[in-house]
Amino acid sequence: MGREKEKENPSQKALNLLRTRLSNPNFVFKPLSDSPDSNYSKLKFIISSSITEACNNSILLLGPRGSGKVAVLELVLSDLLQQYPEAISVIRLNGLLHGDDNCALKEIARQLCMEHQLLFSKVASFDDNSQFLIAMLRECGLAHKTIIFVLDEFDLFAQAKQRLLYSLLDAMQSVTSQAVVIGVSCRLDVDQLLEKRVRSRFSHRKLLFLPPSKEDTERFLEHILSLPKDSSLPHSYTVEFNGRLKNVLADERFKELINTYLSFNSTIGQLMRFLFQAVSYMDLDVGFLSLENFKTALSSTQRQPKSECIKDCSILELYLLVCMKRLEVKEQNSYNFNSVMTEYKSIHDFQTSDNYAGNVCLRAFEHLLQRELISFTDNRGHNQSVEFRPVKLLISPAELYHGLKSYRSCPAILLKLIAR
Repeated sequence: MGREKEKENPSQKALNLLRTRLSNPNFVFKPLSDSPDSNYSKLKFIISSSITEACNNSILLLGPRGSGKVAVLELVLSDLLQQYPEAISVIRLNGLLHGDDNCALKEIARQLCMEHQLLFSKVASFDDNSQFLIAMLRECGLAHKTIIFVLDEFDLFAQAKQRLLYSLLDAMQSVTSQAVVIGVSCRLDVDQLLEKRVRSRFSHRKLLFLPPSKEDTERFLEHILSLPKDSSLPHSYTVEFNGRLKNVLADERFKELINTYLSFNSTIGQLMRFLFQAVSYMDLDVGFLSLENFKTALSSTQRQPKSECIKDCSILELYLLVCMKRLEVKEQNSYNFNSVMTEYKSIHDFQTSDNYAGNVCLRAFEHLLQRELISFTDNRGHNQSVEFRPVKLLISPAELYHGLKSYRSCPAILLKLIAR
């Protein structure tokens, strides 16, 4: 009975298919593998050259969390393992788990032993494991086998004495070794954390994972949300589903909605989570995606606790927040209560009658600190007065703007000032 119902109503099948796609990074990033300028193509070329030309390489994959660094790397490794099944050995470390140098080198030795069916010694010292690593690199090089070291959260390995990185890169200096070190980090300046002795052994190749362009986003949306014509779904349903989807994607209101979302959450990972929500709101009785599904998903993701805090702020506190935002727009990254008051007076002098005494403003300033809408930039200066300590905003420009718009008695001048 249930199967007959599913055949009559294919929307549940379509929903399951879309959810499966959105949960599969390989499917999401596959379209980018076609371009020779993509990070996929560049990374695959670098690793492939190490395998075919028997040489050493090192590279950093840099970008914000959710930008697809690990997903693209896994896609490349999966393809290469199929292409060269006997010529690759992958060792994976994570700075959150293996930040200690001794622990990390022991984990490398353990994975190498498992890979090559050797006996692993739990009591081996750092030097013993270093010698074992050098020996394994030499043996694998002679056997024309490339060892790929994946160091996730690479910046955590670049702390303290960096003994692991030095030992690993130094061992790769051998003529017979054949290895690739791939560092993955969300810190764009991670190479500046490396010691001179480590940096001199690193190749300084970098691949930057940036937010998708407008054209890439459009390709992603069509690739992920369109139903395949060769699926088990009825042909007529698939054609109608894809036709309606094209109309939604071409709608100017949809484009504005996506641009609004991407202005706050610009990475591929965040976009996939948003699409998963939108797809989940699809009405199974109707069986097609609509603009309303995406609107509902956007409203559910836009709930901002900081924006809700603004509703309880006084008018004076709103002025202070807007003044701080204006100082940041002017690229004045370091400011304190006194500089905020200077900005406040410049607004008051020619645009508003809302003028408050200095001690009242200071109390409002302290109230913002208590609400954690602003905070001190560091823990130093405890002996200084509050008005002299530098502060920073803990609320984004978008959150502040939406908070002001939803504030019942917000002075119109504040919305004009922040929109500039």
